[in-house]
This record gives sequence, C-alpha cells and structure tokens, in this order.
Amino acid sequence: MSFATRSVVRKWRLPGRTSPDMDGVSADGKVLWLSGRYNAEVYAIDTGTGHLLARIKTGRQPYGLCVWPQPGRYSLGHTGILR
Repeated sequence: MSFATRSVVRKWRLPGRTSPDMDGVSADGKVLWLSGRYNAEVYAIDTGTGHLLARIKTGRQPYGLCVWPQPGRYSLGHTGILR
C-alpha cells in the first residue's frame, strides 16, 4: 500500500490453502505474522518481499494474534489494545 498515493502497490499471495485472519508486525517491521484461523496455523511473511518465511502448525483456530513489543503510541486494532 502506498500511503502517498493511497493505492494498492502489490498483492501478496500465500502458497497453498491458507486462511489469513488477525495479524501483527514485528517491532523491527520485518515480519508480518498472520493467524490462519481455519487452517490451525500461523504464517510469518517477509514484509520486504511478501514471501512466506514460515508456516507454523497450532491448535484449533488461532485467533487474535498479537506480537509484542510494538513501537508507537497508539493501537490500530483490537489485537493490541494495551496502548
């Protein structure tokens, strides 16, 4: 997403059957973490390339994924309401 032009620059496609849901970004901004709610897994995505770094199996329906610590003063979603 380009904030300057308010337009979509690139779409990232995850390989195979996925169900990306809630997310969080690492403190350094290099990894996007997504819960795969309906596939019982969590995805780690390189924010520079959009490539899948890891696909981690979990228990049933991981939801509300939260990655700490987060930089900044305010939360932008309910996965980080402590700010």
